[in-house]
Amino acid sequence: FSRKHGVSGAGPADAEIMLIGEGPGFHENETGIPFVGGSGRFLDELLESIGLQREEIFVGNVIKCRPPGNRDPHADELAACNPYLERQIAVINPKVIVTLGRFSMAKFLPDAKISEVHGQAMNIKGRLIVAMYHTAAALHQRSLRPVLEADFAKLPGLIAQAEKAPEFIGNENKVENQSAPEQLSMF
Repeated sequence: FSRKHGVSGAGPADAEIMLIGEGPGFHENETGIPFVGGSGRFLDELLESIGLQREEIFVGNVIKCRPPGNRDPHADELAACNPYLERQIAVINPKVIVTLGRFSMAKFLPDAKISEVHGQAMNIKGRLIVAMYHTAAALHQRSLRPVLEADFAKLPGLIAQAEKAPEFIGNENKVENQSAPEQLSMF
């Protein structure tokens, strides 16, 4: 197996902004911390460019363990990790969720194409969801870097929009009576 550490996420429990990536990479697997490799450094640059620090946001992934060979997550892995992600969203209750990559985007926009919706805010269950390309994709495909930079430049305006939106309250937000998610094996 390739998993050394589970990577649940990092950031304040009351963050107004939550970034959700796809899954841990090599460096994340080594440290147990999300977005610490090259894509994490690029994420820090993008956040700094809009006046945010990583300490202000919560960063996580749709799957919590590195897939073997760093392959794309399988449907059963996404399903196994979904209760944990749902609980994180419910507890943190962010106003804005930024999805980084197609697998995290598909959680909220299952039929969308990232090339068509990136950088746009969509109100889903009272939250602004903003789909963006993954920072790693922009490192591998240089043409995506300016696209991702432009999408991040829009975030302050979208965040201001979210602050005017009514607070999300619903059954998905109640966690006190839920039992703890069952620990499932990824592999």
